[in-house]
Amino acid sequence: MVTDVRVSFLGHEMKNPVVPASGTFGFGWEFAEYYDINVLGSMSLKGTTAEARYGNPLPRIAECTAGLINAIGLQNPGVRVVIDEEIPRLDRVYEDKVIANVGGHSVEEYVSTVAAFNDCDKVFAVELNISCPNVKGGGMAFGTDAETAKNLVYEVKKHAKKPLIVKLSPNVTSIADMARAVCDGGADAVSLINTLVGMRIDLRMRRPIISVRTGGFSGPAVFPVAVRMVSDVARAVDVPVMGIGGVSSARDVIEMMMAGASAVQVGAANLVDPFACKRIVETLPEVMSELGIKSLREIVGVANAV
Repeated sequence: MVTDVRVSFLGHEMKNPVVPASGTFGFGWEFAEYYDINVLGSMSLKGTTAEARYGNPLPRIAECTAGLINAIGLQNPGVRVVIDEEIPRLDRVYEDKVIANVGGHSVEEYVSTVAAFNDCDKVFAVELNISCPNVKGGGMAFGTDAETAKNLVYEVKKHAKKPLIVKLSPNVTSIADMARAVCDGGADAVSLINTLVGMRIDLRMRRPIISVRTGGFSGPAVFPVAVRMVSDVARAVDVPVMGIGGVSSARDVIEMMMAGASAVQVGAANLVDPFACKRIVETLPEVMSELGIKSLREIVGVANAV
């Protein structure tokens, strides 16, 4: 069977739906020494803030049975270095356009960082990480309160020339309500899920392994939760959805798309196996043939009609 793995996301044509997730693939060029990264549909760059950040103190990674916990803390060189140095370096080894991922601790920081990407031709969309703590709002994450998230997106949208993807946190009562809120604020698409909150304890030291106590739990264990939430959101809003959470195989990609995702990000799997995305891309046509799928575009959301 001849299969078509091409997809379209926010009007951008992608050779396949496989996108390395932010924070698991660096700025992309680092993986070019392992394989030709041009096989990828796109990529979401490492989370970027207005100024350089070191991140949280060590240790900030903890292993789990079916995943891992991280509390990196948005370590990055700052938006100007990303635009002037990291993206040009990526452009030399990757031909397609990419997604910039932006974090911040205030509305003003989000606005200025997103606006900095307006004239960056390599970037076709900006992904807004709203799981950052709102310093001016008392420390609560922007993405855990619908009205706060809506207002943030509304303010950012005023200054953004690129389509805005809002990355949703699963640590809420109703992710569908959160999706509706950010769409009311002007989001052009949503991506989900970001990490769940987790914790591990060092039994000998009798204290948390992560220096800041808790971190983001990701990996295969969260996949069923992510599929359910992608389906909930796809049924609730009319904007494109990018599925994330525990994806580690071509079958996972297809399941995410049947739940309503138009494209799929691969996260923790990259940290375990640097060839994970390449393997998924290569096996996708074979799995599609096995399942009688001619085109990926035709399966988006099919499970939601049941």
